[in-house]
Amino acid sequence: MIVRAATAFAPATIGNVGPGFDVLGLAVAGPGDRVTATLADHGDVRITSISGDGGALPTDAARNTAGVAATFTRRLAGREDIGIDLAIEKGIPLESGLGSSAASAAAAAHAVNQLLGAPLRKDDLLGPCVEAEAVVAGRHADNIAPALLGGLTLVCQMTPRVRIQRLPVPSDLHVVVVTPKARVATTNARAVLPENIPLSARTRNSANIAMLVSACYSGDLGLLAMCIADDVVTTARLPLITGAAAAIDAGRDAGALGATISGAGPSLFAFCHSPVVAAATRDAMIDAFKAAGIDASGFVSPAEAPGSRTVQPAETKP
Repeated sequence: MIVRAATAFAPATIGNVGPGFDVLGLAVAGPGDRVTATLADHGDVRITSISGDGGALPTDAARNTAGVAATFTRRLAGREDIGIDLAIEKGIPLESGLGSSAASAAAAAHAVNQLLGAPLRKDDLLGPCVEAEAVVAGRHADNIAPALLGGLTLVCQMTPRVRIQRLPVPSDLHVVVVTPKARVATTNARAVLPENIPLSARTRNSANIAMLVSACYSGDLGLLAMCIADDVVTTARLPLITGAAAAIDAGRDAGALGATISGAGPSLFAFCHSPVVAAATRDAMIDAFKAAGIDASGFVSPAEAPGSRTVQPAETKP
């Protein structure tokens, strides 16, 4: 049954999750984007309003991840005859390394699917959201997957269709997210990555991903602590984030199992074995940024957080 309006929320996410460049992603509980999709008579997908972005995002649906995701979701559902207006509320800072563009796409796809009577499964929405991400950040799904499905996700395949595997999350694991007042564009963060990677670094990174997956299935936090960092992406991107190296060290000294860059940065994340240690880690990392002259804020999330969801009852069309 088609409804008149539907609103959905999608959470912030951590991309890469240490060694898993473009293949591992984690949803966090806290900030997120909200999109309301409303039936319209014009027959197009249009963005009617955006709040929380400081006027930075385009209202052209073809250049906005929410608009692109809505367009492809409508097409996949076979309802390109339905006009849709989108109202976007940004709750994630732009270029923060917390999957801002993915959250908008996931919330829009979810809202449009609900608007059309939920003809598609959540897994079906991965394709439309990847198309949306491709417009602004490249064709990858490490933020899209957890933004839609929640939890910790492994991107197994991108073509011919996106395939995702949910990974178990060790019990009592908590995540610290710290965001300095700075911005790092994904395009700039990708530009600094080396074209040629030594075989030894590739081998270590492969081992770290394997250890991380094993730690998730076994619940071995000691093993998890051994494999959060990587020798390639983090090393290349740390110079883009003033104070980040000291903040990572401070987090580890405060008791974190491991800490590194979230996505393209500048946000950092840390894994902790208890909420008490997580709170101390958050404060230590914020203080390290302040010592470098950079204001920062942070929050603590359970490591198992939900993905996109409907956040207000849909109104049935008469």
